[in-house]
Formats: sequence, C-alpha cells, structure tokens
Amino acid sequence: MNLPISFDEKMIKTMGSKIDLLEKMWLNQEQVPCPVVHRFAPGICVREVNIPANTYAIGHHQNFPHLNILLKGRVSIRNEDGTFTEMKAPMVFVGKPGRKIGFIHENMTWLNVYHTHETDVEKIEDHFITKSQGFLEMKEHIQNAQLLKSGIDNQDFKEALRELGISEEECSNQSNLKSDMTELPYGESKIKVGISRIEGRGLLATADIENGEEIAPARISGKRTIAGRFTNHSRTPNAKMVRRGDDIYLTATAKINGQCGGMDGDEITIDYREAYALTKQIGAKS
Repeated sequence: MNLPISFDEKMIKTMGSKIDLLEKMWLNQEQVPCPVVHRFAPGICVREVNIPANTYAIGHHQNFPHLNILLKGRVSIRNEDGTFTEMKAPMVFVGKPGRKIGFIHENMTWLNVYHTHETDVEKIEDHFITKSQGFLEMKEHIQNAQLLKSGIDNQDFKEALRELGISEEECSNQSNLKSDMTELPYGESKIKVGISRIEGRGLLATADIENGEEIAPARISGKRTIAGRFTNHSRTPNAKMVRRGDDIYLTATAKINGQCGGMDGDEITIDYREAYALTKQIGAKS
C-alpha cells in the first residue's frame, strides 16, 4: 500500500502499533504503481517488488523467515520498538516473520527469496504471506465494481460461442479439464491467476506489460499453461494468441497495467474467435 506524501516519522511511530488501522486509512488514498515480478528456478521463487521514491509502504505479513535482498534504493523501516532503521542498497539479510512499514526515500527494488517448487503465484502468496482483512475487503470492493462493467464482454462471449458452435457447457468443461495442463517454464513471470472482472477466474498482470511483449506460453507441446486456461474473452481484448510452430504464445496488443498499491493489475483478455481458429489450424496440421 503506497501513498505519495512527504515523510512523517512521527505519524508512523504513533500509528505503527495500529498498523491495520493505518493500512485502512492509506487504502482510501490514491495509490501508486508498485509492479511485482516473479522469477522461478528449480526450488526457488524470487518475488521482486518495485516502489517509487517518496512513498509510504506497508508490506503484507510474511509468514516465515526468508532471504531478503534490497537490490536498489533507500528506505526507512519502522522497528517493533518504534525506532527506525535506514536501509540502503545493496543489502542481503534474513527477514523475520511479520509486517514492515516505512518510507521509501529513493526508488526501491526489494527481493523476497522463497524456497518452493510451486510456480502458481496465487498459491505462493497464500503460503508465504498473509493479507489483512482490511486489504481483502478493499480488494473485494474493487472487484465488485469491476464486475458491474463486464456485461458487454459477457454478451460478446456468448455471441462468440454461438458463432463457433460451442455450448457454454462444452466451453466450461474444456476450461476445467486438468489432464492437458502443464507448468509455465522457469524464468520471469508478470502474471497470476485471480478473480476475474469478467467471469470466474482470469489471468491478471502483476507488472506493466508493453504492447507487443510476449506475456507467456499458452500451449507447449500440446499442453495448456495457466495462460491457455485462464485467459478470458473480451470484446476489446488487450492480447492475442500467436503461433510459433505447434506452440502458442500469449502476446500483448496494448499496454497492460500491473499492480498499483498492492492491488492486482489489469486482466489480460483475448478474442476467443481468433484463439479458436489458431487452435484449429494446429489441430488440422497434426
């Protein structure tokens, strides 16, 4: 949670013991972009958080001790006894369980290094961090507001299925099929699965994605990734499926915004008509 105002050390000292109340106050203010990128290697997930200068920040509760790397920037962190520790990059240390609150003096890049074989960002977050009730309530409020605007996309989704001769039941059964699923390859990820503003669950951006940028493989060696399973349909999509040999990759066709103030970024969407035609092409070849 971020708020671009000047540093008031006295306020953080006073309110630090009531961090949940402080968080609720800040969540009602204008938020700033704080993109999150996950990088995966065997047994490792590195969660990179970028926060701009002149920003107050409250982190989620970290559930376990783990390696922390302050890769860039300078930040004043409030300690449990009310004192402050100024941290300046580069720094490497083992962080204790709990929540951090502070002020970012210089553009900051902070890495949380988790030992896990999981590559599903949602599952990783559920295990390693705990989000406060106030944060979850605000997130639900935002999601409900977005759902109210999804009527056009839902209507066009039904029209697309009619054009393709596919029933909603068939579409749902195919989406829920798990036997043809595979993990995303190791490397960088700017996406996660979460509550969709359109229908059910969708693919959400955690960091900014530029027009033309390859987002993730959607189908590899005949198996779907989360990008192939959870990307929803929209009348005004911001991405498309691109064929590369017999594989399919999800690629941005517009600027897609990442996380802001800790809240999920834009939902990534495609036109199912185009995606279905591409799948049929590959199926015909094989």
